[in-house]
Amino acid sequence: MKQLKIAVQKSGRLNEESLKILKDCGISIDNGREQLKAPAKNFPLEIYYLRNGDIPQYLKDGVVDCAIIGENLLVESGDNIVVKEKLGFSKCRVSLAVSKFFEYDSIQDLNGKRIATSYPVTTNKFLTEKGITADLHIINGSVEIAPNIGLADAICDIVSSGSTLFKNNLKEVEVILKSEAVLAASPKISEDVNELLEKLLFRIKSVLKGRENRYVLLNTPNDKIEAITKVLPGMKSPTILPLAKEGWSSMHSVVNQEAFWDVIEELKAIGAEGILVCPIEKMIV
Repeated sequence: MKQLKIAVQKSGRLNEESLKILKDCGISIDNGREQLKAPAKNFPLEIYYLRNGDIPQYLKDGVVDCAIIGENLLVESGDNIVVKEKLGFSKCRVSLAVSKFFEYDSIQDLNGKRIATSYPVTTNKFLTEKGITADLHIINGSVEIAPNIGLADAICDIVSSGSTLFKNNLKEVEVILKSEAVLAASPKISEDVNELLEKLLFRIKSVLKGRENRYVLLNTPNDKIEAITKVLPGMKSPTILPLAKEGWSSMHSVVNQEAFWDVIEELKAIGAEGILVCPIEKMIV
C-alpha cells in the first residue's frame, strides 16, 4: 500500500506546530521519543523527523514526498520544490542587521562591508539586486555574535520578535523576505502518492479556513435583519431563524478573524443582542 512520506523538523517550535496541524487534520501519529520516523494510525502517511537544513535536499532527492518547512529555507536552497500551501504559523523574516552604534542611512552603507550569514544565496541575491558588493562570511549558528567580535560589520539572519538582536546590541535595518511554514512537495513525487498529498491538502485547507474564521450567533429585531445582513455576508448569506419572541430572529454566520472586532462593534451599533462567538474546528467551502 502506498504511503505519503512527510518530513517535519526534528525538534523546536516548527516541530510542535507541524504535529498539531496534522493532529487537527485527524491524523494520529505514533511518535515515540527519539524516533526518526513514525507511521500514522489512520492515514497512509509516514512522518520523518529531520534536521531543518536537511529537508530541502530530501525533497529534491525524492526521499520524502512532502514536508512542512520554513519558506525561507526553500528560498535559500529549494530549487524546483513546489509550495502547495502556506500554513500561517512560524512566521519570521530574513533581515539585515547592524550594530546599534552603526550609522545606517541606506543599503549603500553596506557597500564593501563584511556580512555574516547562514543564508548566503538569499543575501547575495538581495545585495546584487541592490547593486551592493559585500564580503560574505558563511556561519552556521550564532550569527548575531559576529559584529560584537569584529568578524563582520552586519549580519543577515532570521528575525522573529527581534529580542535576540536587542540582546546583542543589534538593530534591524532591511527586511529581505517574510517567511512562514509551508507545505512543500518533492519534484519527484509519483502520481499515485500525489493523490494522497491532495487528500492531506484538502484536510489542511479545511483546518486553516476554520482557524481564520469564527462562527457568530446573534439575536436581532426583524427590522434590523437587512442592515445586519450587509455586515454578515457569511459563506453565501446568513442563516435566519425566527425566535419565540414575536418580531425577533436569530442570525448565524461566519466572520473572518482579522475583521472580527470591527464587525462585532458594528453589529452592536445596529442593534444586535445576545451575540455568541464560537471557534470553528474545520471549514469546508
